[in-house]
Formats: sequence, C-alpha cells, structure tokens
Amino acid sequence: MSFFEREYREIITKAVCGKGKKFTEATHTISPSHRPTSILGCWVINHIYNAKKKGDCVEVAGSYDANVWYSYNDNTKTEVVTERVNYCDVVPLVIKDDNCINDDLEVVAKAVQHPNCLECKIAAQGQKIIVEVEREFHVDVIGETKLCVKVDPNGCDHDDWDDYDDDLSSDDFNAIETEFLPSSSSSSHHKK
Repeated sequence: MSFFEREYREIITKAVCGKGKKFTEATHTISPSHRPTSILGCWVINHIYNAKKKGDCVEVAGSYDANVWYSYNDNTKTEVVTERVNYCDVVPLVIKDDNCINDDLEVVAKAVQHPNCLECKIAAQGQKIIVEVEREFHVDVIGETKLCVKVDPNGCDHDDWDDYDDDLSSDDFNAIETEFLPSSSSSSHHKK
C-alpha cells in the first residue's frame, strides 16, 4: 500500500463549483393610453425568474409588471398603466472550480434585490413614461467534485468524545442568557 493510499482519501461530494453576482439598472418606456400630466406612483410586482448555466456564465431570465399611476387631463383624472417587462441577465462566474466530475450541474439564483423602481418620469415629448428599475442576482453553480482529505492513521478515537462531555459542566449551561425566550405561561396564550 502506497503512502498516498494510507494517508489520504479522495471523497466525491456536491460542492459550489461557481459563483457570480450582477447588479443591473434598466430603463423601460411605457406608453399610456392618455397623455400624462404627472406621475403619482410607480411599483414593480409579480417578479418571476429562472436560471441556467451557459458556458462560463449563468443566464437569469425573468419578467415583472411595471405599474405606473398617473394623472391626465390637467390632473383631473387618473389611471394605472401596467406593462409586462421581460429580461435576461447574463451573470459571469467569477469563481470557477474546473474539477467538477460531470456536467450534471444545479444552478441556484437568488434575487438579493428584486426589481425596484428607482425613478419614474414623463418623457421629454410628453406622451410616454420612462421607468428606471434596479435588480441584483447572486448565483451558485453546484456540482460533484473530488476532495482529497488527510486521514488520521489512528482512525476516530471515540474515547475523545467522553473527554469532551467531561469538559462541559452544568455551570456552562446555567450561564446561558434565556431572558429573550418566552416563558411557558405566556406562550400558552398563543396555542389554539
């Protein structure tokens, strides 16, 4: 048996093989049915997205509704205009592990900043509405990779666990601050 076989083991496990993040500011032009006099409000709702790996990047494709509340007829009437916006953000993988064993990869994308309206204004020509939106994604690519770990030649010494238990005394647990925990009598009022 070689030194390598005695001292080290190769372990196959799932791990993060790539990471990336991207912040995007986008501008959308919305065409209301009336010539707007003023903008009364703007909000973004119904955000959905999915992600897939493409080469050294992750594509996050999604959509959301941009809603604008505006007045028209010299501020005598109001209306809400809604426009569905589709997007595709290409997130470069800045951290890549080339030791993935196969191409069976899982992509996890998290919107750390859901689409949010930064500014909403009437275009210079006065007929359209300009909406500026920000969004940000963090992505992880998870795949099978190989780790090399050093093995203790003595194996696991379960007697060490007994020593660990002896190191913990009841005084250690009595010193834990529990004031933030609800008492059993007060929590019983919340039970149905």
